[in-house]
Amino acid sequence: MKTARRRLGSALAVALLLGCRIGPPPGEGVEALVGGNIVDVVSGRVIPDGIVLIRHSRILAVGPRGDVPIPRGAKQTELTGRWLVPGLIDAHTHLQPWGQDLSLQWGVTTVRDLHAGAPLAASLAGRVTGVPRLFQAVAMLDANPPTYPDAIVVDAGEGRVAVDSAIRLGAGWIKLYTGITPELMEQVIAATRANRLPIAVHLGLTDALTAAQLGVTSIEHLSGIPEATGDSTGLFAEHRLGFFEGWTAFEQSWATLDTVALDRVARQLAGSGVVLVPTLGLHDTFARLDDSLVHQRPELAGVPDSARANWNLPGMIARAGWTADDYPFFRAARPVQDRFVREFVAAGGRVATGTDASNQLLVPGAGVHREMELLVRAGLSPLEALRAATLRGAELLRADSLGRIRPNAVADLVVLGGDPLADIRNTRQIVRVMLGGTWMARR
Repeated sequence: MKTARRRLGSALAVALLLGCRIGPPPGEGVEALVGGNIVDVVSGRVIPDGIVLIRHSRILAVGPRGDVPIPRGAKQTELTGRWLVPGLIDAHTHLQPWGQDLSLQWGVTTVRDLHAGAPLAASLAGRVTGVPRLFQAVAMLDANPPTYPDAIVVDAGEGRVAVDSAIRLGAGWIKLYTGITPELMEQVIAATRANRLPIAVHLGLTDALTAAQLGVTSIEHLSGIPEATGDSTGLFAEHRLGFFEGWTAFEQSWATLDTVALDRVARQLAGSGVVLVPTLGLHDTFARLDDSLVHQRPELAGVPDSARANWNLPGMIARAGWTADDYPFFRAARPVQDRFVREFVAAGGRVATGTDASNQLLVPGAGVHREMELLVRAGLSPLEALRAATLRGAELLRADSLGRIRPNAVADLVVLGGDPLADIRNTRQIVRVMLGGTWMARR
């Protein structure tokens, strides 16, 4: 035994003297991204000529080139002159499988899907490699009769039954729809407390301040805000007539809102901690359906013909009852909606990007870039818009390993050809996309 130990010790000594290595080098399995400008969305600072070390799916280290040594044997990827931002987050989708692929091509590495219906939700969740990571509500909860037949109906006194149904389908979020009254909302929220399920709401018969006070997590589409500024009797009456009647009245009401009351609601909502997912791209698109340029956006080329057919845009417009006379009213609402978002953020409110894709003319992935551009047009800085698509989305999802570039974060990264803090449109200059430490193939 002693002889064997002596031989082993001698072999180790010889190996060390000869400079031979025992086992793998310290950098094996590590990739070093070298020379890029790293955007720290938390601090708002840029690390020029930076290094990001990645092992498997996680970030090991981040910093200036002189501060982060590259381990011997690490693979090096040169990114000098490029910009690195966290993978983007779309916090409001209704995706089809083709939308998963397209989202990733546009640098969207995480999506929150708020209603696919059980069969499609299972199909989306079944694709686990090479697609954005997925947070799902599976099926929305709505009052009886529901707007969509595959919604989960919430009857009076049956909030727990509805929540349990969503959980059985695999929901990690609860999505409440326009027919939910404050009474039903309170029952659902009480039923989610044991599981701490977060709640997203598209409001109709509940105003935004009431929803925030009851404890919802996020408010979608700026819904419930006009109803919170004053007498909501007329708007609630329209919502009771049907979805499109309520949506039309809601959109048109923005242009006539009292700005003092609107600013008050912005401050109160910001103070409540609720997150807004304003989907400005949705409002802007539907306000300009009579503009041929809306139907010719370059990103629409990525939408398959089958999806375009399913959109049936003329059929949707007919169901809504919209005519050429409606669009000017919708357009008049847009500056007021922008004002509200600007005041909300100025008061400390948090906004996350959401697209409502892949509904009519709303393109998965590309819609996040448009949303950031519209947020800047509304008065946010490029940094605030980029945070909405990264940090704020991650906070909404309660996922502190996403939406930022720091040690131990998931290695979801987008390499850009231009500075997004100088011009938010540079987020469209996508060079490469990394999902969980793996570079995705460009198409």
